[in-house]
Amino acid sequence: MRIVSGKHKGRPLAAPKGHDTRPTSDRAREAIFNVLEHGIPGPGLRDSRVIDVFAGTGALGLEALSRGAAHCTFVENSAGARRSLDENIQALDEVQACTVLKIKAQAMGETAKPCDYAFLDAPYNQDLSTPALQALADGGWLKDEGVVVVEVAKTEALPLPDGFILHKEKDYGAARAVFLIYSA
Repeated sequence: MRIVSGKHKGRPLAAPKGHDTRPTSDRAREAIFNVLEHGIPGPGLRDSRVIDVFAGTGALGLEALSRGAAHCTFVENSAGARRSLDENIQALDEVQACTVLKIKAQAMGETAKPCDYAFLDAPYNQDLSTPALQALADGGWLKDEGVVVVEVAKTEALPLPDGFILHKEKDYGAARAVFLIYSA
């Protein structure tokens, strides 16, 4: 696993051993960011604020930083995944641009610094994405017209809370990326 593009292009990312963490593949990440940069209205990654929920290794948020995002908040509850996440942040020398919240997604609370982009990659088929979307909305984590990418299993349902508008869906192997626009 590596960073696909930007200032950290080609740099490897650490991942915990075992099957508890399922990082988004390089190929799927590249395709997701191509949609973000060329196929969806949005503020653009340069100087944006990003949140990576169910961050795991941090691959999505770190990819955004590599492509010009100014700051990423990572939300990760698993100690094993956080060790890899911390290692990746250190290895890419992105400590100043990162905040790591060691909490469950539903416990994010409120923020004074809403984000332009949000990435959610919850464990598949556990119905965690919809409550996390609601927590992002309730906590003011998303700017109006913010872009949200939710990765779910290809056959998994994703009920959308109020304020989230489906823009596009794309399948990547066993996964489906759902691109949403948030309207406060």
